[in-house]
Amino acid sequence: MPAQPPLPDLSHEQSLAAQGFKAIAGLDEAGRGPLAGPVVAAAVILPCSWDNPGVNDSKRLSPARCAQLAPVLREKAWAWGLGLVSAAEIDALNIHQASLLAMSRALGALHPVPADYALLDGRFLLPDLEIPQKALVRGDQKSCSIAAASIIAKVERDRIMLDLDQEYPAYGFKRHKGYPTPDHLTALRLHGPCREHRKSYGPVADLSFAFRLG
Repeated sequence: MPAQPPLPDLSHEQSLAAQGFKAIAGLDEAGRGPLAGPVVAAAVILPCSWDNPGVNDSKRLSPARCAQLAPVLREKAWAWGLGLVSAAEIDALNIHQASLLAMSRALGALHPVPADYALLDGRFLLPDLEIPQKALVRGDQKSCSIAAASIIAKVERDRIMLDLDQEYPAYGFKRHKGYPTPDHLTALRLHGPCREHRKSYGPVADLSFAFRLG
C-alpha cells in the first residue's frame, strides 16, 4: 500500500508562538472553481495545544466528515470568522482578487480574538494587511489552522449552495455545488444563467451571450 501523506500539524504555529505571536490565524477559501455561488473563506485561530488527528485538508475528507468536524472546530477554536464574496463581486474583480478579498473579510470577522499573525493557503499575500503574514503553498496539507479553515469554509459554502438549490431548483446546486458537471451544464443550456452564476466564467459567458441573441 502507498504511504499515507502526513497530516497537517501545528509546527508553523508553534514556531511563530515561540517568536511571541499569540493569536495565529489560518486562512483558506472554498469555491474558486464553481460556475455559481460565492467564494467563501474562513479564518481560524486554534490553541497551540490542539490535538485532533482528524483535521486535514478538506479535499482529503468526505463531505460528511467535514460536516462532523466543522462544529467541533468552531466550538474549540479560540476564534473563527467567515468572509464571503458574491458571484457579482467575482465578476467585477476576477476570482483571484475575490479570493483574497474573502480571506481579508474572514480575518476581519474573527471573533472573539483578533489575529496578530496570518498563515494563508497558497502563494499570495493579502494586500494592505496590518499584521505579519505568510503564504504556504499547500498550506491546508501542512498547517492544522489552515486545514481547519478549509473545513469550515467548505461546510459553509456547501450550506449556501443547498439554500440556493431551494431558490433555483432547476440547476441542481444540491448535487454539484455549482461545479461544471455535465448535468449543471445541461441545466445552463436549458434555462440560461441565474443571478448566482458567475457571468465572467467561460461556460456561463458563452450561454449568457447565446440567450441574449435568442
